[in-house]
Amino acid sequence: MQRLAALALTSALGCAPLVASAAACDWPAWDSYKGAMMSADGRIIDGSSAKMATTSEGQSYGLFFALLANDKKSFASILEWTRNNLAGGNLEAHLPAWQWGLGKNGKWQILDPNNASDADLWIAYSLLEAGRLWQLPEYVTLGQNLLWRSAAQSLRKLPGLGLMLLPGDIGFDSPKGWRLNPSYLPPQLLARFARIAPIWAELGSNQQRMLIEGSPKGFAPDWLLWKAAGGWAPDSKKDGSLGDYDAIRVYLWVGMLAQDAPNRQTLQKHFAPMASLTQTLGYVPESVNALTGTYTGTGPVGFSAAMLPLLASLNSPALAVQQQKIQQQPPAADAYYNQSLLLFGQGWDEQRYRFDKDGQLLPAWIETCQK
Repeated sequence: MQRLAALALTSALGCAPLVASAAACDWPAWDSYKGAMMSADGRIIDGSSAKMATTSEGQSYGLFFALLANDKKSFASILEWTRNNLAGGNLEAHLPAWQWGLGKNGKWQILDPNNASDADLWIAYSLLEAGRLWQLPEYVTLGQNLLWRSAAQSLRKLPGLGLMLLPGDIGFDSPKGWRLNPSYLPPQLLARFARIAPIWAELGSNQQRMLIEGSPKGFAPDWLLWKAAGGWAPDSKKDGSLGDYDAIRVYLWVGMLAQDAPNRQTLQKHFAPMASLTQTLGYVPESVNALTGTYTGTGPVGFSAAMLPLLASLNSPALAVQQQKIQQQPPAADAYYNQSLLLFGQGWDEQRYRFDKDGQLLPAWIETCQK
């Protein structure tokens, strides 16, 4: 089984089999990430927040990166902290709360109990793939439980659209419509979940519709509103149609689609205008209006990292420019979001991992090193 996975990875990377080496097995960026932002007991800390906050998103990314690094010890620590502090000690019964940190009462506690469905999906995905790759069935069982609990609490059938996962259980539906976040549903994860049940394939189809129809000029917004009678509309709660710190992940997910993924060509062609704009400017803009294409600001270096997979997939000349920018202007070691984008984008660019067409993770360590 491991040999088959290695052959699949070789094919996905489009290169000869990798040679095992200490350099291939180590991941300095992950070591730096842990050293700057992970506590000894497994909490990913966003030092930019006065509350020294931890989010379920941060924990979910930490789990994924630990899996990419074949770091079983860190994976277990992050999972245990998440269970004990965000889920009341029971991830089988509770989705993790979105935010934890220093409260006004001076106590460390849950600050926002609502779930964040993107984190729920990344945690479920990381557990499913960790269970498969490390042959730990208890992770597979927990991942499936989390996935179905997320569906039970956050999945809705929207009139005129069909099944859609809301960004959280509470606060995203109103008489005006339903607030949705295009970056919350990576196509790779939905493809992986579709191997478990057809509803995730239906959700994936509706997500592709949201990505294309909600980004008419090839620029993704942070948020959208779906109206029962009128379809897509600009979000009224956050700067209308602007796309910046959430939307940058749309280009990241789309860029990382497998070469033989059925929706790859359609989605990458649709978002090619963002790659073209990056090439023209020489940098990734901080904010782009999804309806007009007007842009402002210069994005942080994490944006450059997030664009690497799409630029590479489109054979854009802008790839080398953004790679150089990352080398010359690396993010601060404790810059949580920029470092997270760096590990996703640069890790992919360094061929440390790929996804196959069914959303399964193909980490390079399958072939190069076993711990």
